Amino acid sequence: MNFSRKIRLVLLRHAIAGVAMLSMSTRLASAQTDSTAAQQPVPAMVGVNNNAAPQDTNSFNANSGQAYPIELGSQERSNYLRGGLSFTSAYTDNILGGVAGHAVSDITYSVAPQIALDKTTTRTRLDLSYAPGFTFYQRTSARNEADQNASIEFAYRLSPHVTFSAVDTFQKSSNVFNQPPDFSNGVVSGGAQGPNFSIIAPVADRLGNYGSAGISYQFGLNDMVGASGTFSNLHYPDQAQVPGLFDSSAQGGLAFYSRRVAKGQYIGASYGYERLLSYPTIGQNETQAHTAFLFYTYAPTSSKLSISVFGGPQYSNTIQPSPLLPMKSWTPTGGASLGWQSRLTSFAVSYVHIISGGGGLIGAVRQDSGTVSARQQITRTLSASVVGGYAENDIIGDLQLGGSNGHSITGSAFVQQMISQHLNVQLGYTRLHQSYSNIEAISTVPDTNRETISISYQFSRPLGR
Repeated sequence: MNFSRKIRLVLLRHAIAGVAMLSMSTRLASAQTDSTAAQQPVPAMVGVNNNAAPQDTNSFNANSGQAYPIELGSQERSNYLRGGLSFTSAYTDNILGGVAGHAVSDITYSVAPQIALDKTTTRTRLDLSYAPGFTFYQRTSARNEADQNASIEFAYRLSPHVTFSAVDTFQKSSNVFNQPPDFSNGVVSGGAQGPNFSIIAPVADRLGNYGSAGISYQFGLNDMVGASGTFSNLHYPDQAQVPGLFDSSAQGGLAFYSRRVAKGQYIGASYGYERLLSYPTIGQNETQAHTAFLFYTYAPTSSKLSISVFGGPQYSNTIQPSPLLPMKSWTPTGGASLGWQSRLTSFAVSYVHIISGGGGLIGAVRQDSGTVSARQQITRTLSASVVGGYAENDIIGDLQLGGSNGHSITGSAFVQQMISQHLNVQLGYTRLHQSYSNIEAISTVPDTNRETISISYQFSRPLGR
């Protein structure tokens, strides 16, 4: 689905930081294909006592910080080799941002092959994706680009009650809209940690890397603990393409305790630490954030609905380049997320108020953000989807360094028609608006509109069948 290709880096993905290992363990359990497991009264899944009633571990999805899926229920599969090739033509009215001093439009032509492997056993799950891409500009040939996208997700059940999981994603791109679909199962999440992708230079060379690893242990029928670590890096190889934006990186860790209080209902507590770095023209800006929060999740296995809320205090210590003084503060943090999914319809929405990385700004930010996505299967061959997001970013630190507070708004709509079992045609429209007065790459031309038409061929082959 090309809409997630185009939106992944536009919308906020506050994800994979909290207890992501719980979501991975759920996928391990739900995708088992071992015939002996089917004969047991209780499946041998992580976090489950085989002599007791199973815990509905999928309810932890909302707390994990991972994105809600927007694939429809009828599309969920495991143990498959997938591949495809897509051709996309797009008209964009702003391909150079503020570099040219005025809006420059162009038509692009993109070719994007893709290969993905999804392998699940009774103890492991492995997802591999690789998707290069090639884009050619009709008039601005100097911006012709070759993209690289690679992703790996791995989970291993060390014992019936302990699971290890790891995720790593790498992206090299010159166009934020040209991201492959498998690099985002969804665009809405409710986590308390994760990189900030809300500041967008539409067409600029960028390198991004994000990873996490964690372990979870269920020490009782209704009790679970876990810990995880995360990192992210954002690098602009050509600073002339992004005047006013800067490289950034982050490292963090999180520990949690969760308890089932009723069927499909969970409460818990978590502590997280993040070190958020940005690299402005002068020196380095560093913010260390400590967060403690309580969370509640309602998501029974028999329901299509999942709801999660969290909240608590957050302490930050920002160290700015000399002669500026450090800044310390206590602020509240919190958020809520909701997901609903059925065979023909999916919907997800979230909101968070939290300290986050700058995502290209001169320092960490206090952020209010919300995201929403919906998809509907209209007929057997026709589907439609919409995605939207808003983010308000207020820099923690002195704006004398040349920074700017601001906000980003984005929205997309797509219609996809299936021509045959493997062939699809899609029409789409995306609008991006940003308001950051001191960022030349954005402020001169703050709006971007993009219309696309694409034809894609996709195939999937079952493994071991």
